[in-house]
Amino acid sequence: MSSPRDFRAESVKDYEGSDPEAEDLNFRETLPSSSQKSTRRSKVFENKVNSEKVKLSLQNFSHNSHEDFSEAPSESDSNPSMWTARGRLRRDRWSSEDEERAGPSQAVSPLPSDDSTRVPLGKSKDYINASYIRIVNCGEEYFYIATQGPLLSTVDDFWQMVLENNSNVIAMITREIEGGVIKCCQYWPISLKKPLELKHFRVSLENYQILNYFIIRMFQVVEKSTGTSHSVKQLQFTKWPDHGTPASADSFITYVRYARKSHLTGPMIVHCSAGIGRSGVFVCADVVFCAIVKNCSFNIMDIVAQMREQRSGMVQTREQYHFCYSIVLEVLRKLLTLD
Repeated sequence: MSSPRDFRAESVKDYEGSDPEAEDLNFRETLPSSSQKSTRRSKVFENKVNSEKVKLSLQNFSHNSHEDFSEAPSESDSNPSMWTARGRLRRDRWSSEDEERAGPSQAVSPLPSDDSTRVPLGKSKDYINASYIRIVNCGEEYFYIATQGPLLSTVDDFWQMVLENNSNVIAMITREIEGGVIKCCQYWPISLKKPLELKHFRVSLENYQILNYFIIRMFQVVEKSTGTSHSVKQLQFTKWPDHGTPASADSFITYVRYARKSHLTGPMIVHCSAGIGRSGVFVCADVVFCAIVKNCSFNIMDIVAQMREQRSGMVQTREQYHFCYSIVLEVLRKLLTLD
């Protein structure tokens, strides 16, 4: 078997002879499935990108558009990092430091706000801290599961959720430990030779690839009682800083695009530590990028509002909300540069 670090299995690489992270921000580049070969122009852009529509999108991104979503804390607020969402989002009020300080063992992760969006486990509909997220944009529905990073006591439940929902992609937007705080337990095996043996499942690491911004791991998950086997690709983004948001949008854009290209079945499973902050940014970015690819309109505030109606606190801090705009602006500007 070849060295894992040199792994270039067809299920992992984007193009013939190139790395996933080598993909630039050019949304005209191909986004093939693993069986397609690279071409200069993406099939989704066979009809030329409407530059006027892109310009209009940029014009609509006024310098204070993100401020319509939130209001600054009042003078009576003792904590200047607190911010309150307006309108139907007013109930969500968070400290910008909550997510960074809270580990998965602490009681900051919200319970699913609506039982209708809660992800049930098994026939008895057991509990897991996870919510179905359905975002509708331009008549299309995008389907995710946003969940808390697994605890040692919930690893078996997590893999049960993955199999029951037939999900083939896990987007993990945290490191296991950040700033000395445990953010998520390691719920996968580290050795290619030794699988992770759980009560109901056996998880085998088939291969992995370490990139500058994220790690790709290929798992085979077997349900012990039935022998049912399921392939899962985990994408762990490793460059989100302990505090705030990434300094550069480029790496996160590449990561989100690769996750979308990798998705084949079931809802995409997204988690950070609490499963609301960074996870919300990921979902927002993915929906917007899909809209750009299809030359469709989008409204970031509406996307975030839809998320928060299904799981409280999605896009947790003011900085994260600003970052949603920053990464979209980066893509739109680069598209204009290409025309």
